[in-house]
Amino acid sequence: MSEPETASTRRGRRSTSEDEILLDRELVDLPPELRWREWMLRVEAVIFAAAEPVGRETLARVVGKDCSIDLLIDDLREELKGRPYDIVFVAGGWHHRTRPAYASAIRASQASTGGGGPALSDFEAMVLVAIAYFQPITRGELGKIFGKEVSRDTIASLRNANFLASGPRSPTPGAPYTYVTTKHFLTAFGMQTLRDLPDIEALEDAGLLSRQGGQEDVLVTAEGEEE
Repeated sequence: MSEPETASTRRGRRSTSEDEILLDRELVDLPPELRWREWMLRVEAVIFAAAEPVGRETLARVVGKDCSIDLLIDDLREELKGRPYDIVFVAGGWHHRTRPAYASAIRASQASTGGGGPALSDFEAMVLVAIAYFQPITRGELGKIFGKEVSRDTIASLRNANFLASGPRSPTPGAPYTYVTTKHFLTAFGMQTLRDLPDIEALEDAGLLSRQGGQEDVLVTAEGEEE
């Protein structure tokens, strides 16, 4: 039996509905050039204000039904050329990002930034890499990869950072939990999908992964990692 609807819930739903009704999406009274400009500014405002990437369905709520979101984004990105930030497509939506060329300046300023993720130890980072490549994967399988037990504290740290979520139960005896990466993982590392992960061969060439035998014997190493 569902819980009774409260007055505050009704007010919140009514407020949202009223906002949608009051917002003139089509802007038919404006000349085409001004209409397009207003749609661009609305889309940029929504993306700028959002903490996470904004999907197409969300942006469609503030523009005309026949408006092309892709063309709007293209025009916005064209205007941002020469600026230290851009609109990028990550994790299924669009997000404001500073350009990589200015990362060193931002770090040197020591300014507090809203988009900075939690600092990970070398070992936590390597565990996250292993999960990203071999998910869904159990903690026991991670232990075989690293040649030592991966502690629950390490997994908890990655979960608290919103990089990991529980996957399906493993079909192995005891049906242990598996772990998978989250949408926030894609957002934090600027990827659209897991297909954007570097090829394992490229990581091998960089000395970050080495294989001994088959894929099950992948050994992940990190500079400065404790034995």
